[in-house]
Amino acid sequence: MDGVIARDAPFLQREGLSALIDALGADSGQVRLVGGIVRDTLIGIDAADIDLATRHHPEDVLHLLGRAGIKAVPTGIAHGTITAVLPSGPVEVTTLRRDVATDGRHAVVAFTDDWREDAARRDFTMNALYADPLSGEVIDYFGGLGDLAAGRVRFIGDPLQRIGEDHLRILRYFRFHARFGDTPDQEALAACTVRANDLMALSRERIATEVLKLVVARHAPRVIALMVERGIFRPVLPEIGDDAARRLAALAEREAAAAVSPDALRRLCSLIPKDPAVLEHVGARLKLSKAERRRMVSSGENIDLRGPEILAYRIGTALAVDRLLLSDRPIEEVVRAAAFHAPTLPLSGGAFVTRGIDKGPDVARLLKQVEEAWIAEGFPQAGRVEQLADAAVDQLRSSRNA
Repeated sequence: MDGVIARDAPFLQREGLSALIDALGADSGQVRLVGGIVRDTLIGIDAADIDLATRHHPEDVLHLLGRAGIKAVPTGIAHGTITAVLPSGPVEVTTLRRDVATDGRHAVVAFTDDWREDAARRDFTMNALYADPLSGEVIDYFGGLGDLAAGRVRFIGDPLQRIGEDHLRILRYFRFHARFGDTPDQEALAACTVRANDLMALSRERIATEVLKLVVARHAPRVIALMVERGIFRPVLPEIGDDAARRLAALAEREAAAAVSPDALRRLCSLIPKDPAVLEHVGARLKLSKAERRRMVSSGENIDLRGPEILAYRIGTALAVDRLLLSDRPIEEVVRAAAFHAPTLPLSGGAFVTRGIDKGPDVARLLKQVEEAWIAEGFPQAGRVEQLADAAVDQLRSSRNA
């Protein structure tokens, strides 16, 4: 793999970036591109975020950016991170660091001016790639270029120790393997398997964030199968059983066939037994929002077999698409539900008042009766709805006169 970032790389053309790297002393080697922006650019992926590493201390970064007229926000100054707000979007600038103490969830850091020391605290070799922002030369301290070319996600240093420093690295390993990996690194896989119980020490929000990123990765079904086989989910998501990877693969195929974009929450639902109570329990445990939990519960409920349009009208297009994709219903029904735009019933309660019905419960019942008939007939136009209203009023009067 060529260890150079092309000077015409699209991200380098972002407005304000040149001024930022100049302000931070690119000409004297004080700043480098780092991490995902280097990794992804080397393999031809457009990276959304740009991260810079610098020898300057955070207070000096604030001073340098202020002097250059660049807005700077101390988003994580205690850990060395300043966000530079450019016309083309934010860029994170982080001072080189080394770990002083770790407890599996948090790290105490100290600043350094040693690039290799900063690289050594990063998780995987492919994430510890730096690049000179002027020449594009890639600096690789731990063989990340070779691992990236081979599709190998490899820890920097001893995997057992690195997981002990930050337990989330177990899930990050599998997420990166699902995105970039080919053959799993056996030392990394063994360490993740041995330390799977460490996940219990993490907040459920952090677990949810990683899992939701994992399930939309390119090789997610294959990697989920590997995780189930190795018992990775058992300590924190025991509901993800032996059949989960097959269900995820089936969903991915159905999403592609229906031309529906992959969705992380929908894919998470595919891993969980199709039981509303279980889905609610998992959503609550992962501290998902109320709206996300409602969506999970809905995905496990029954499908209205009268047609996808009726289902979409009842529960909304998005929920209908979820429920149909997670079923074995024909793909054509998914397409119809996705294209459905719910009409509005062309009738109000006032239409019954003008027909001589007193305001109150009778109006509400008649309106509901007409709506049900309108739905059953496939949402006919206003003229037919008026006929349905007349018939409903006649029926009510007949029942009272009987």
